[in-house]
Amino acid sequence: MSTSTAETAAPPEKATESWTPMIAIALGQAIMSFNVASLPVALSGMVASFGVPPTTVATGIVMYSLAVAGFVMLGAKLVQRFGSTQVFRIVVAVFGVGQVLMVVSPNATVMLVAQLFCGLAASVIVPALVALIANHYTGQQQATAVGALGSARAGAGVLAFLIGGMLGTFIGWRPVFGILIGVSALVFFLSFRLKADRVRPEVKIDAVGVVLAATAIIMVVFGFNNLNRWGLGVARPAAPFDIMGMSPAPLMIVVGIVLLQAFIMWTRRVQEGGGTPLLDLRVITSNRERAAVIALFAVVALEAMLNFSVPLYIQIVQGRTPIETAIAMLPFNLTVFFTAMLVVRVYQTFTPRIIGMGGFAICTVALLWLAWVVRNDWSAPVVMVGLIVFGIGQGALVTLLFNVLVTAAPKELAGDVGSLRGTTQNLAAGVGTALAGALLVGLLSSSVMASLASNPRLPAEVQAQVDLDSINFVSNERLRTIMERTTATPAQVEEAVQVNTEARLRALKIGLLIMACVALLAILPASRLPGYKPGQIPADPPTRPATRAELERGFEDDAPAGERA
Repeated sequence: MSTSTAETAAPPEKATESWTPMIAIALGQAIMSFNVASLPVALSGMVASFGVPPTTVATGIVMYSLAVAGFVMLGAKLVQRFGSTQVFRIVVAVFGVGQVLMVVSPNATVMLVAQLFCGLAASVIVPALVALIANHYTGQQQATAVGALGSARAGAGVLAFLIGGMLGTFIGWRPVFGILIGVSALVFFLSFRLKADRVRPEVKIDAVGVVLAATAIIMVVFGFNNLNRWGLGVARPAAPFDIMGMSPAPLMIVVGIVLLQAFIMWTRRVQEGGGTPLLDLRVITSNRERAAVIALFAVVALEAMLNFSVPLYIQIVQGRTPIETAIAMLPFNLTVFFTAMLVVRVYQTFTPRIIGMGGFAICTVALLWLAWVVRNDWSAPVVMVGLIVFGIGQGALVTLLFNVLVTAAPKELAGDVGSLRGTTQNLAAGVGTALAGALLVGLLSSSVMASLASNPRLPAEVQAQVDLDSINFVSNERLRTIMERTTATPAQVEEAVQVNTEARLRALKIGLLIMACVALLAILPASRLPGYKPGQIPADPPTRPATRAELERGFEDDAPAGERA
């Protein structure tokens, strides 16, 4: 009798959920990450196929990131209104169609449109992934699933470099994206194994918020992406227009930032009025959560800058094959993958604040080391050590910061957390890639001009025959071809090649030093990360909405948002 009573009183153990849904969720993350990571590997192939400069291929990365960052908040509301499972299935099919367009693209314009199309689909996939995890898993399974999502992102990057490198070298760049058509079809099939999510027809779409957010992000990213082409200050000839002689690029950035502030003000007004905001501000109520967003932006921007700069040098400058690019980047990508997967094991020992500060410190040291040891050979062991160390910091930070954001908000806000993560990561990727291109080309331009001006072996009449206003990253062979069309002597041609080689290496070193400074500064927001250990997504919604005062000043305690409410 007593035994029976004890058995009745004991709480039943929750059955372990099947991991089959997680396969679909992880592959949904993987197809997005594989797509973006494949673009730098396909750099030389696209440049040769389309006859465009490397910065145009970088614009493809920017277009994708721009679409995700600009419309992921709208995607989150679509997920909430129509259910994550149904919406996920539809947009995966749309993503596959975008990859078909990518494979058959006859020119760079169609390629850019394909990436924009894929980005719009991904803007819905990103928040759907978080909502699907919250809908399928709890407890330790949920923590494992969140970590698996970060590992899927890193693992897809590794596969993109390996598969993209081999196919790009021996067959071509198009089959790389053809693989994504098949994987998208597999994800679509597996999506029928997902549990149906609750549909919320009461969720309204804030059209004003959509316009403000999308316009702000588009202005910021386009401004950064065209700093070099349109001019940092004075408008260059390539600028579509000028404002009293000033370049429109920095003005677009300023206007975008102002519109972003207007979006926050409008969102606060909608939320206080009882409406459905495009982004629920409760996901960034406290200073700790805002610090996590800033830190996430910094670490993704650093990754984007490195992932663009290294393939640029290996393929365009050194003239190596995509497979050699993949091998050079393999230490970094493998380290990110394994670190992202294993860092969850230290969550019970160290707080997010300690891991975050340590991660950025590791990134700073790695970038300083790379700036010191880098030469025109990326396969050197000392360079590989720097990439591995940077990968340790990168992998730990991406998984940690995502975990902090996810576990700080209640389950009902999972879609908003997903949209915040998507906006931050893709805005950072777009800005980081654009900055890398503008920074390296700008540094190269100023370095080449200074070297030519002080070089007595290259007289002014020879320099006048070369278009210095369009200086970009070119291989030594390409530069020789250009110089041979002038009246330069063979000795002067070799001197110009030497000047270009030294200037490119100098630009890379300065670029790495600037990246190290960004990583060092990011330690400041990391010091504001929470002191509690990450848990699971709180199941219970807040008992009350945040007040205006709380939204403005943020909560000051270290507890997760679910506990604060």
